[in-house]
Amino acid sequence: MVDQVYRFGDYALTGAELALAAVAAASVFLLVLLVLALAAWRRAARRADDATASGNADVQRRMVELMRAQGEITGHVQGLSQRLDGFGHRVGQSMSDTTRNTQESLARLGERLAVIDKAQQTITTLSTQVVELQHILANKQTRGAFGQARMEAIVRDALPAAAYRFQPTLGNGTRPDCLILFPDDGPSLVIDAKFPLEAWNAIRAAETPDAVKAAEAQFRRDTVKHIQDIAARYFVTGETQDTAFMFVPSESIFADIHERFEDIIQRAHRARVVVVSPSLLMLSVQVVMSLLRDQRMREQAHVIQEEVMRLMEDVGRLDDRVRKLQTHFVQANKDIDDILITTKKVTGRGQKIEAVEFDDGEAPTPKAQPRPAPSQAPPRTRPNGPPQLPFSQFDEV
Repeated sequence: MVDQVYRFGDYALTGAELALAAVAAASVFLLVLLVLALAAWRRAARRADDATASGNADVQRRMVELMRAQGEITGHVQGLSQRLDGFGHRVGQSMSDTTRNTQESLARLGERLAVIDKAQQTITTLSTQVVELQHILANKQTRGAFGQARMEAIVRDALPAAAYRFQPTLGNGTRPDCLILFPDDGPSLVIDAKFPLEAWNAIRAAETPDAVKAAEAQFRRDTVKHIQDIAARYFVTGETQDTAFMFVPSESIFADIHERFEDIIQRAHRARVVVVSPSLLMLSVQVVMSLLRDQRMREQAHVIQEEVMRLMEDVGRLDDRVRKLQTHFVQANKDIDDILITTKKVTGRGQKIEAVEFDDGEAPTPKAQPRPAPSQAPPRTRPNGPPQLPFSQFDEV
């Protein structure tokens, strides 16, 4: 927190300095009053000595006036002292608040400096890594290894191990960076990971229009020569495809080439060399992966057909067994219906038994005689037993 600055003409004072100046001025004013009071007392004493001869009354009067003046001066001095004490208290409180705010500001400043120091360390580490990358890209062999490693990572992530070969030897004795193998022993696809980066760095480092023009001309010559070398070395009839890939390990460089060097792209197309970036190489490798998958599907078509036929046989067998199970369920439903009919008849006969009434111990007269069986004797009653029921057996269901 910054103190407020007060200006008086050509002088500038802060709040604390102004407070100290006010205290000093008040102290000087009090000292002047004391000196004046002492001088007045001395003059009064001198006048009292001189007036001894004129009479004690005049001396007493002057002494009373002197005492009254001294009392007034004492009151003024006490009031001024109280005001000075209050002003000093306010100045001390203001200085204490200023000190506390200053300490808080310094603490926040320290925290921000710590954050800035951490960010500076991160930037230093990043700059070191950038310098190392520049050293890698400055060396031709190291730069080639960098592009080769990135291309190999893309190919390994997208293709099976049997679908590519790194640094193979062709029939003419040349060794491309990568060879994508096609199915049915077809011609393979060549990928070259080398790129003339020195001329491109010269274009970026050029500061004058003439230097930029010279660097662009050198870049055209180097790139066209590299394209011609790929077409001359890696096109082997019956062994490689009639198209090859030139891998550029940077999307920004690839975009700048298409934007500023359209003639190089046209020369590459005429030479059947396709300039690819990491994203385009990944897309091309995925297309090759789709071709390999289709080839494996065609190779396994008869196996799939046999499995489908076996599956159809299993489905027919399952249908027969479901139909048999359905027949069992129909028969079970019919048996359940018959059981329900029998239970209904049994329940009805039980209700008839429950409805029988007795009168004074005599056998009740049934409302309907049961139909006796042809070979069954008439029912007999016991002399001392309970009355015989009007029917002795149930009809079979």
